[in-house]
Amino acid sequence: MSSDVIIETINLQKKYRGSPEQAVKNISLTVFKDEIFGILGPNGAGKTTTISMLCGIFPPSSGKIIIDGFTFEENREDIKKIIGVVPQDMALYPTLTARENLSFFGHMLGLHGKELRDRINNCLQIFGLEKNADIRVSKYSGGMKRRVNLIAGILHKPKILFLDEPTVGIDVQSRNVIRDFLNELNKSGTTIIYTSHHLEEAETFCTRVAIIDNGQIITLGTPFDLIKSHGGAQSLEDVFLQITGVKLRDMNYA
Repeated sequence: MSSDVIIETINLQKKYRGSPEQAVKNISLTVFKDEIFGILGPNGAGKTTTISMLCGIFPPSSGKIIIDGFTFEENREDIKKIIGVVPQDMALYPTLTARENLSFFGHMLGLHGKELRDRINNCLQIFGLEKNADIRVSKYSGGMKRRVNLIAGILHKPKILFLDEPTVGIDVQSRNVIRDFLNELNKSGTTIIYTSHHLEEAETFCTRVAIIDNGQIITLGTPFDLIKSHGGAQSLEDVFLQITGVKLRDMNYA
């Protein structure tokens, strides 16, 4: 693996037990240090499954994942120390305050004492939560919960940050604060892997994107190059619709 490559996957596949089809099919990609790499796709395309495998939440059915030179089979604990994960679903305890939640997650990440308290206080201030830090999270707005959820994933200053829909369902002000913070975090040396349905946001936020459909990478490149290479496209959303179609992708609950 090149010294500039921080994540590499080789023929990554995932098939869930009982499912007739693979959720992810032979995905091979490289992510370079200091990138903001977007993984985009319709509902059910395989985005969250791919992110979950890259985070080590569950193993691939086949294929290989290399994270900063490490593999989960041999170096799981080493990888856990350098990655941060911000899931789409809120990973917070509603009966605890923001400060209590962050203290709990900080201890899980190996932080203690003054170092942990200072990092919590600094992040609460950055995200405008210091005045409400000792109020139960259950009383927070959606945007406030998203901000606490993000802080929980970056307290240990990860080398690589995985974000699954970090700005879904929140107010414009919270989205702006989160995006500005993530840009600064990236400039300071954190590689970001990001999924979102906000294609306008992805167009301006990501250095490169991979568009996934039916568990496969359909196209990959910078937003500018993808727009330029797809005739008639004026935006990343136009590219997305050209590639994945305009048909609705509702989940089948029958």
